[in-house]
Amino acid sequence: MIETIKYIIFGLVQGLTEPLPISSSGHLVVLRYLFNTNTFDDLTFEIVLNFASFLAIFFLFRKDIFRLVSSFFKYIFKKESRLEPPIKADYKYCWLIVLGSIPAAIGGIFLKDIIENWLGNVKILGFAFLITALLLFLVRKFDGSKKDKDLTVVDALLIGLFQLFALVPGISRSGAVLTGCLLRKLDRDSALRYAFMLYLPVSVGSLILSIKDLVNIDPALALPYGMGFITTMIMTYFASLWFFGIVKKGKLAKFSIYLVILGAIILLFI
Repeated sequence: MIETIKYIIFGLVQGLTEPLPISSSGHLVVLRYLFNTNTFDDLTFEIVLNFASFLAIFFLFRKDIFRLVSSFFKYIFKKESRLEPPIKADYKYCWLIVLGSIPAAIGGIFLKDIIENWLGNVKILGFAFLITALLLFLVRKFDGSKKDKDLTVVDALLIGLFQLFALVPGISRSGAVLTGCLLRKLDRDSALRYAFMLYLPVSVGSLILSIKDLVNIDPALALPYGMGFITTMIMTYFASLWFFGIVKKGKLAKFSIYLVILGAIILLFI
C-alpha cells in the first residue's frame, strides 16, 4: 500500500508539473531523491506518466487536433479543398508541427542513454532549473503579433531546437518551447497552442520507443502504475487550464521566481 501511495504522489507531481514550465522530469528526480528510492530510476514509469499527460492535453486540444487532421486529409485527397485558405493554412501548420518535432525526435533516439545517466545527477538539475528560470524571465512580458497562419519553416526549426534543448532534465519542455515561440514573436495564444502541439508527437514517439520495456513490466506493478497513470491524467488536465490563464495574463515571472528558489536550494543544500 505504501508503495502504491508513492506512485500516486509521483503521478500528482507529474500531472502538476508537466504542463507548467518548471520541468516534470526534473521534479520527479527531486522526488526520487527525497524519497531515497531507486524504484523510479528507469524511464519506463516516467513514460507511462508522460502518456497520461498526453491524453489529458490531447483532450484539451481535441477540437484543434481533429480540425487539423481533417484539413490535412482534405487537402491531400480533395483537390478542390486546396483552394480554401483555412484548409491550406491547416495543412501547412500540420507540416510545421512535424518539422518542429524532428530535432527532439532525433535527440531522443541518440541521446537516450546520456539522458538516463543525467537523471541521477541532482546537481545538474539545480543549474538546469536556473536556466529555465532565466528563459522565462526574459520572455515574461513578450506577446507578439504572429498567428498560427504566420508561422514559418524557420520558426518551426528554431522552436524545435528549443524543444531539443529541453531533453536535459530540469530544462522545462513547455518553458523552453514557449520561450522559443515568444522569441519568434507569436502571440500568447498561438505560442501556447504550438508549444502543446509539439508535445503530442514527441510524447507518442517516446511511448513507441519504450513499448518493449512496457511489455516487460512486472505484473505486480500494474496497480501502482495504473493509479499513477489516472492521477497524472486528471492533474494534468486541471494544471493545464490553470497554466493557460497564467500565460495569457503574462505572469510567467512567478514560475521564474519559483525555479530560482528551487535551483538555489538544490545547489546549496543537496
